[in-house]
Amino acid sequence: MTPRARAVLLVAAVACLAIGCAIGWAQLNAARISQAELQLKARSLLSVLPAERYDNQPLQRPLALPAPTLAHSTLLAGYRATLLGQPSAVVLHSRVQGYAGPLDLLIAIDSHGRLLATRVLQHQETPGLGGKLSEPGNTWLRGFEGRTLADTPDPAWALKRDAGQFDQLAGASVTSRAVIQAVHDALRYFDEHSLYLLGTGEHE
Repeated sequence: MTPRARAVLLVAAVACLAIGCAIGWAQLNAARISQAELQLKARSLLSVLPAERYDNQPLQRPLALPAPTLAHSTLLAGYRATLLGQPSAVVLHSRVQGYAGPLDLLIAIDSHGRLLATRVLQHQETPGLGGKLSEPGNTWLRGFEGRTLADTPDPAWALKRDAGQFDQLAGASVTSRAVIQAVHDALRYFDEHSLYLLGTGEHE
């Protein structure tokens, strides 16, 4: 083998080694990034569940939701929380049309059909108006906590200006109506599918 050929082979070997290292490093970083993204997603999705309400890993066993297209919203995902082996709550990922675009909500409902909490996952609402939904310190969403279909009948799920029971988020009537409708949809869905959602009945 001539010196020139050996030099070419050496350069090729070094290049292959460099490419292999680069690919390996990229895969390692991708795995780390993916893990970090999953952890962030988990924190976001479980933010609606009080820690004392569950001891399982709800996100590891997502529910296949039957008939997820509801009257005003669509359910994108569902998760069952358990405590000491018993169903304790369900988290529903709901999407409804807001004023400026899709509005994604997380809605947690306990095993008795009582709403635990509602959080905004993402939105495109106007900052300072509908966008106030996700601002720190905003308490408007807490107005749904503790509600059930039994103590809040269907006609009551509307703004007070529409003869319902709920105040509106200041300057954001469209956004307010959308959220009220999505929460109402979620509670009705739970009521209709509770046996399946809680794992106490057969798949529908």
